Amino acid sequence: MDPDLSTEPAFLDVEKSLKDRRWRLRSTNERLGLAISQRLGVPEIVGRVMAGRDVSLEEAEQYLTPTLRHLLPNPSSFKDMDKAAERLADAVRTRENIAVFGDYDVDGATSSGLLKRFFNAINHPVEIYIPDRIKEGYGPNKAAMESLKAQDIDLVVTVDCGIVSFDVLAHAKEIGLDVIVVDHHQAETRLPEAVAVVNPKRHDESQEFTYLAAVGVAFLLVVAVNRALREAGWYGDQRPEPDPRHWLDLVALGTVCDVVPLKGLNRAFVSQGLKVMARRGNPGLAALADVSGLDEAPGTYHVGFLLGPRVNAGGRVGKPEYGPQLLASEDPEECRKLASYLDGFNKDRKTIEAQVQEEAMNLVEQSGLAKDPVVIVAGEGWHPGVIGIVASRIKDSYQRPAIVIALDGEEGKGSGRSVAGVDMGAAIGAARHSELILAGGGHAMAAGLTVARDKIDELREFLKSRLSSDVAEAGRTASLGLDGAMSVEGANMDLISMLEQAGPYGAGNPEPRFALTHVRLVQASIVGENHVRCILTGRDGKSRLTGICFRSLETPLGDTLLAHQGASFHIAGHLRANSWRGTTTAQLLIEDAVRLS
Repeated sequence: MDPDLSTEPAFLDVEKSLKDRRWRLRSTNERLGLAISQRLGVPEIVGRVMAGRDVSLEEAEQYLTPTLRHLLPNPSSFKDMDKAAERLADAVRTRENIAVFGDYDVDGATSSGLLKRFFNAINHPVEIYIPDRIKEGYGPNKAAMESLKAQDIDLVVTVDCGIVSFDVLAHAKEIGLDVIVVDHHQAETRLPEAVAVVNPKRHDESQEFTYLAAVGVAFLLVVAVNRALREAGWYGDQRPEPDPRHWLDLVALGTVCDVVPLKGLNRAFVSQGLKVMARRGNPGLAALADVSGLDEAPGTYHVGFLLGPRVNAGGRVGKPEYGPQLLASEDPEECRKLASYLDGFNKDRKTIEAQVQEEAMNLVEQSGLAKDPVVIVAGEGWHPGVIGIVASRIKDSYQRPAIVIALDGEEGKGSGRSVAGVDMGAAIGAARHSELILAGGGHAMAAGLTVARDKIDELREFLKSRLSSDVAEAGRTASLGLDGAMSVEGANMDLISMLEQAGPYGAGNPEPRFALTHVRLVQASIVGENHVRCILTGRDGKSRLTGICFRSLETPLGDTLLAHQGASFHIAGHLRANSWRGTTTAQLLIEDAVRLS
């Protein structure tokens, strides 16, 4: 949550923007920004951006050049890591059958794909099991465990799931199936019955690495197993030792798409992983980049908005196993086919999503739910694969937590998204303990649940009581953080190149946002279904900059831009490089604005 802003003057005197935001300057410590730029020899704007993200002078160098050499911890420092590594190393040496049980999202797919690539590299192929979102739901289930046992699987590694699967893993133990849990979701005081439980959010952990995605934990497991095999003398001339760094592209993909904070070790994972991805050594990622139209060095934007959604689409509306299968494959032809399928699934997902979103938004408006501190909406026939995205759209529209529930019979599958300062994961955990939901859990900003139809109203009242004050406080301090102001003339490719030095950007390290002051619109028009494209000019009337405001039609922001009539604006947004037909120019992704005259 933002700090109390009552004593801070609003940036550019903007107390209320077209999106009901108070503008604030991320850092008013100009001396720190200058000191960082001088010590590191970087432009002052880069120092200012780093100061705005609470980077100290002592941390600055490592922040700007994050490396695994300095940031990767000893895997043995994690509870049960050595147990997990030794059990897996024993399984390799004795040729036991191993299966990886993963979640159906990008984090689960990359974790599964990473482990499969590692075991393939040491000539010990493993099976991957991804549950069907609709038929099986999230996480391990008894039927899946029994199916794996029937296939003569000896050892199962759960990735991105399993930490609260108490009954299922107890059943696995009863039927003689060993399980290793590799997860990053919130743990309870008790742990499931397993050979090893590796999770930085265990209550007896140091809590230093709670920000890791599951794929980051899986990478540490690979390092640990690799080391265990090396120390056992497994590698030699006939068995060359693999280098886990070759798979950092998968770690970067899962880390960015799971929207975990890009700080500490995660910055090294993503920074180095993007370099690996740019080499196109993974045939699956290369094929995915091709169907996505990605023809430049990938950044966090491309990973999060082009590659990730296509991997996710398999689990949402298609075949959940296609994502990890693509990421682990070495066959270029197979990869091209899988990438094409996932691209098609992604298009289907968009169509389904638009329909569910329209129905859900209409229900919110007609029922008056928009006034609730937590917007909970349920509907028949909604596809469970898109309700998380729709919840995110509702959250963005009403600036409050939202839960969308797809009803089927007497139960519903729900997905929730929250706003800064409101811990939805903890609230859903409390609802589970109060027996208001059948299952559920998650993070501060996102959660999933299963709820009985006749308990939805009770759940609504429970969350209203528990979260009202947090939501009110979040609304009171709602603001838009900016890194400074500039003219249209200053918004150019040189500045974009400078800002890239402080990347990669994402959760925990927000992409720089600037206000372009006293801008006039030369032109504003509708593009696509609901986007607004603008041509901006500065005070000199000569400089031009293209701006795009996504999904803004029929909103106060989009409608005001379209009806500009030559008015003057302060316009806030992100600067991005826009490549078109061999030419790269600066473009502003418009997020907010204030009409001045």
